[in-house]
Amino acid sequence: SSPIVLGDRVFITCYSGYGVDEDNPGDPSQLKRHLLCVSASTGRVLWDQSVVGVLPEVPFKGRILEHGYASHTPATDGQHVYAFFGKNGVLAYDLEGRQIWQQSVGTNSDRLKWGSASSVTLYKDLVLVNAYDESKTLYALSKQTGKPAWQQDLAGPGLSFATPVLGHLPDARTELIMALPTEVWGLNPDTGKKRWWIKTTMKGIVTGTPLIHQGRAYVHGGGPGGLSSLAVHLGGSGDVTKTHVRWSGGAAASVPSPTPCNGLLFWVTNDGKACCQDPHTGKLKYSQALPVRGRFAVYASVLSTSNRLYAVTRQQGCFVLAAQPEFEILAHNQLKTDNSDFNGSPAVSNGRLFLRSNRYLYCIGP
Repeated sequence: SSPIVLGDRVFITCYSGYGVDEDNPGDPSQLKRHLLCVSASTGRVLWDQSVVGVLPEVPFKGRILEHGYASHTPATDGQHVYAFFGKNGVLAYDLEGRQIWQQSVGTNSDRLKWGSASSVTLYKDLVLVNAYDESKTLYALSKQTGKPAWQQDLAGPGLSFATPVLGHLPDARTELIMALPTEVWGLNPDTGKKRWWIKTTMKGIVTGTPLIHQGRAYVHGGGPGGLSSLAVHLGGSGDVTKTHVRWSGGAAASVPSPTPCNGLLFWVTNDGKACCQDPHTGKLKYSQALPVRGRFAVYASVLSTSNRLYAVTRQQGCFVLAAQPEFEILAHNQLKTDNSDFNGSPAVSNGRLFLRSNRYLYCIGP
């Protein structure tokens, strides 16, 4: 997962007991999922809460080797921290680490056996979670009790790891955007009812989280042979495929999400191509290969500042790029003593950059 920061606390998930060593994965019954609270200023672990894994779990082989059993980024509303732990369900903790509730959202596994990775989204008094792998269902849980307030069936459109995101309209309405392989939905987040939908040409899966920016949802997804992206105007009613798709095209990333900066969209594809796009037309300003290797060289989304982009690769360090329509590498930084994967997106707080690998959490800054 990616780290999140609240004041002087960093919250992050991880797992132990099983699937830590690819050559010797161990006993699935020893699997534990953890939520850690770490001091942002010192790195000291303030508390570590764990739950024993629910069996049967997806075996540690195949695609789950790429991400493991704690890929879901937690979320906080400043009073509680909410974590999705796959077959262990969704858990709520107070800021001192006391468990408030735990709610199952299913214990099944999709036929591909890739595990799950969607992160929780907070809305009013609800915790929203895409539990496709566990039950092919989108849940809204009560923040207070964890009990389901509503649920939406996801079985029809196909496999999605995407985190549901909120879009705010000028008329003060809020929409919940859910990206699926063959459709994109705009839901009423209070009830889970579909307000609108569009048909897409994506095939296979949707992994990356949609970007909501200036009244549009930018969605990337699809598997081999069907990877594509599109820009969708928020709002509308019913089937808006013919009226609300601003543009669509083949330039897309699979796992990372696009990032807005200086009137442009930026991302790095899984195989390491840095891309810059005009968000209004979908036309690429550039698509340039970074000096990285591997089909799955990048999982993290690009972090943007006013004039710089930080692209974290899985094993070849972090590239600092100019946030401009011309491709330029400003720096390339590596932590050479850590040869594990860097899967999470970075977080920033008080001038400090927080990075996590499969082995460590790092704080970089003055």
